[in-house]
Amino acid sequence: MSGRSLDAFLERNLEELKEKGLYNEIDPLESPNGPVIRIRGKELINLSSNNYLGLATDERLKKGACEAIHRYGAGAGAVRTINGTLAIHVELEEKLARFKHTEAAIAYQSGFNCNMAAISAVMDKEDAILSDELNHASIIDGCRLSRATILKYPHSDMDALYRLAKEARESGRYKKIMVITDGVFSMDGDVAKLPEIVKIAEEWDLITYVDDAHGSGVMGGGAGTVKHFGLSDRIDFQIGTLSKAVGVVGGYVAGKRKLIDWLKVRSRPFLFSTSLTPGDVGAILVALDLLMESQELNRRLWENGRYLKNGLKELGFDIGNSETPITPVLIGEEEKTQAFSKRLYEEGVYAKGIVFPTVPKGKGRIRNMPTAAHTREMLDQALDVYERVGKELGILR
Repeated sequence: MSGRSLDAFLERNLEELKEKGLYNEIDPLESPNGPVIRIRGKELINLSSNNYLGLATDERLKKGACEAIHRYGAGAGAVRTINGTLAIHVELEEKLARFKHTEAAIAYQSGFNCNMAAISAVMDKEDAILSDELNHASIIDGCRLSRATILKYPHSDMDALYRLAKEARESGRYKKIMVITDGVFSMDGDVAKLPEIVKIAEEWDLITYVDDAHGSGVMGGGAGTVKHFGLSDRIDFQIGTLSKAVGVVGGYVAGKRKLIDWLKVRSRPFLFSTSLTPGDVGAILVALDLLMESQELNRRLWENGRYLKNGLKELGFDIGNSETPITPVLIGEEEKTQAFSKRLYEEGVYAKGIVFPTVPKGKGRIRNMPTAAHTREMLDQALDVYERVGKELGILR
């Protein structure tokens, strides 16, 4: 592609996205990403952050980060397998295993990296992956990278999963078969049917893989969706992020020690990318201690989630089938969704519109993320704004 053809491609496609209301404007924050944020000098109630427990701005985490930097430096200096494994990385992985109730754990630079690393390290072109159709983009990319045959099943349809598992196993075509699901689905807030998935997996000898990015710190008293269902010893891969409820950055895989040993010698992001920084790890360690010592932040998160949900439902909004604090307000048309989000912003509430390709066309929604750090007054103010904008745009009658 020549320079001129690239320019033509970019100009044409960017303009098309803008015309269809699908172009996402990025708003730089001028403040910490807390319950109230500042953008272009304007104070806004923040309902768009994944900072579920408010730990991203917690003074204890800041102190932990500073202490780790003073002790180990600003960066790890190398990939983990050369000499980028610091004592603090080992401490982190041991603590993650205790947190997730598994034999061992391995840390990566992001949750996205976990799925790129773990799936392709175990699955290959002789294998099959049964994947929920609403799985996160990082799962989709990890599956593609593995070169395994990808067989999608309709979202949380256990009858369809059973048929796929039976057909895949009885076909004799595949050496290994894996079933992959999010623990909590980030766009709708519903929870995977893990007990049924495990039952199917055990009948048809499937490897079980749960990406619990939005469940860790939220479900199971904080230990995650797998712990919520009491399945810690029956799930092969537990994937988690350290950038949402934990409040920092990074990701991890937890499971049997043999699995973690294999990932340390075969997963490419571990082998070819520099380790998490000491400051990040220092903050994460403090966060994990807080989560294991008390469920107070988790309790506050759920209280705020229920309060916002009930308020939006009473106003007449369609909030779908969320089972977690993630609270979508379903709008539908892309243009109307973007207009709704813009009016919320103008009235002092920051809640981003989510449209295609993140969700299917015609399924636009405002995705609200109440956190443990929101006060009841903040949520009441947000509900007042929702009512005004809903009536103005004809969503509420």
